[in-house]
Amino acid sequence: MKLNELRDNEGATHPRKRVGRGIGSGLGKTSGRGHKGQKSRSGVAIKGFEGGQMPIHRRLPKRGFVNYTRKNFNAVNLGRIQTAIDAKKLDPKKTVDLAALIEAGIVRRALDGVRLLAKGELTTKVNFAVNGASKTAAEAVEKAGGKVEIVVSSPVAASSADEKKAEKPKKAKKED
Repeated sequence: MKLNELRDNEGATHPRKRVGRGIGSGLGKTSGRGHKGQKSRSGVAIKGFEGGQMPIHRRLPKRGFVNYTRKNFNAVNLGRIQTAIDAKKLDPKKTVDLAALIEAGIVRRALDGVRLLAKGELTTKVNFAVNGASKTAAEAVEKAGGKVEIVVSSPVAASSADEKKAEKPKKAKKED
């Protein structure tokens, strides 16, 4: 076979439809669109329109509530932390935060922060800097001799909110 003998398989390509080229072409005059009406015009897309009947997306009831300000935390159990310390993946002398947990392979990706939970047992003294901790987990860490520091998940948002409160100017009263 030579390069000049190459061709597509039978039926793989179709000739382009040339509309509006006279009555003999079969697609002349109205170009296969019929007569008048909205759909015969260009740029028409009537998705979800049901001929004036109430559309299905409006007939069905709304369900539930979506909280768009919700934070999605990585849940980390104390037992998992102790296992990582025993395997020498975490250094108990340093403060355990999100970066340390990602480096140790306990957390895969940083979501909105880390929340410490009490499942399992912690026997090593460890200091934590996390976004949240359950009451039982905080008590377990303090019992082992460690400390839990709660950090704000978005320091930029928190500091800008504080600045706005501080910078609010007071209106000067006009004296006539």
